[in-house]
Amino acid sequence: MKRTIVTRSLAVSLAGVFVLAAGGAGLSAAAKAETLLYAVYDGENTAGEVFKSIQRAQGPQSGERIEAYAVVSKDMKGKVRVHDQRNHDARVGAVLGGVIGLVGGPVGAVAGAAAGGLVGYLTGDAVGIPRDKVESMRTALTPNSSALVVVLEDRWVNDVERGMRQAAVRDMIASKIAAGKTE
Repeated sequence: MKRTIVTRSLAVSLAGVFVLAAGGAGLSAAAKAETLLYAVYDGENTAGEVFKSIQRAQGPQSGERIEAYAVVSKDMKGKVRVHDQRNHDARVGAVLGGVIGLVGGPVGAVAGAAAGGLVGYLTGDAVGIPRDKVESMRTALTPNSSALVVVLEDRWVNDVERGMRQAAVRDMIASKIAAGKTE
């Protein structure tokens, strides 16, 4: 189990580096207006419970669609685990992977070298999250807490954000994601 967590964290961190190295080329072919929502809750399992509640509320009648999500927790000893993660396209997956790599901290020497690259990628033209919000994401996940990270089309942000706030959210960060630039 421990090896799986380390391997997954390393893979997520490295995915952000590969996207950064590739300059995001070809990842924004069908760019749409999207927002990243990052909510932190007290308790290691709270974010997962909130996500299940949001999923139950979504259905064919609501039309809401979360493009990508991750549920991440930090235990009392500071160990970060990615409990669940889904994404539907490479660009959104790279953004989500960058955030997970950022809050998960460096895993091994290779990922440690990548941490600065992840901040640059998330704050750069390809994603465009303000540096202060990226820093807030990095520091908000403290021991015995969990985070729910979602990427979705702008038209669903208010509904999903309302669902995320219904549980006692400790910190909520919302940021539009740049449409991405192809050169």
